Amino acid sequence: MDRDPIHKEFVAFLSALASYIHLRLRRAGINFEEVKDFVVDVLLARRGANTSLFVHGSIIGLAIAVLITGGVLSSTSVISGSYPGIPANPLIAAAGDVSQTAVISSLITPVTVISEKPRDKIIEHEVEDGETISSIAADYGVSEDTILWENDLTSDSKIRSGQKLKVLPVSGVAHDVVSGDTIYSVAKKYRANAQAIIDFPFNDVGDDFQLSTGQLLIVPDGAPPEKPKPVPTQYLARENIPVADLGSGQFLWPASGQLAQYFSWYHPGIDISNLGGGPIHASDAGTVVVAGWPDNYGYANRVIIDHGNGYTTQYSHLSAFYVTVGQKVSKGDVIAAMGSTGRSTGVHLDFMIHKDGTALNPLGLLGK
Repeated sequence: MDRDPIHKEFVAFLSALASYIHLRLRRAGINFEEVKDFVVDVLLARRGANTSLFVHGSIIGLAIAVLITGGVLSSTSVISGSYPGIPANPLIAAAGDVSQTAVISSLITPVTVISEKPRDKIIEHEVEDGETISSIAADYGVSEDTILWENDLTSDSKIRSGQKLKVLPVSGVAHDVVSGDTIYSVAKKYRANAQAIIDFPFNDVGDDFQLSTGQLLIVPDGAPPEKPKPVPTQYLARENIPVADLGSGQFLWPASGQLAQYFSWYHPGIDISNLGGGPIHASDAGTVVVAGWPDNYGYANRVIIDHGNGYTTQYSHLSAFYVTVGQKVSKGDVIAAMGSTGRSTGVHLDFMIHKDGTALNPLGLLGK
């Protein structure tokens, strides 16, 4: 019997199966990205006004789902509680046996579980044996100075087991608003960026930027007045960039000025500040897909360029733009002027780079 045709058919079957799986995974990925983008747009509306409601609603929904399905999808009951090697509801099962209760108690070791979701408030952490300021800061994703400042400690301070420490949701400082405070005065006091305070989604700041006495503000990357932050390095746009017909994937600085705000999970770009304004250059060659103020969001006047290689760049808060949708631009072309339109606290450029819809840190790509 000739086995060669069977072998060929089997190889063809495997090839077709692989193509089918690849197609289904690709479609699933596209659908997931569309849903993700929709959810992100909802959460970023009015700079995160819906985020808190979404987070709390998700937690409540998850808790209800676990309680309902715990006894249906698994033999382990969420309500009774069972552990490997221990009968369901062990405290009741062993109520009549003191020795067994002791064994059960020794098997159940309490642990501290730190949530990975973005935190919207200051939490209190109880120090455990062996912990240090450095390890606690690493666990919560903030700087060591943030914990020292919030708890009136110094680098020489010793912490002890059982001590309560306040931990901010991000690196920086917290400020209780007093009469006469403004976004600008708070930013100046802590040597921070006013736009960063506005952009932090859990700061309750309205479109009029008015503050209420007693209100708590998180000042990202702020520092106490007696410990001013070093002046950020100034980055200037490079001149005489060779003209390219297509996007190269190598980006130049789009504007001259001071780096005023860095990339973070709640601010998916960087801010370049220049009180004198100035021209905005295309960071790479491509086609203009947005030019204007297409919605009521705080980015206001903006230009978005599709570079044809999966990358897009966005330039926001413009005072004017000099390109139109569909226009092709070369790397370094002047496309707009820096401004302060929309939800902005001063003349600056909010610059973003996306790759296949995912926001990337521009500092890792600029200047290549």
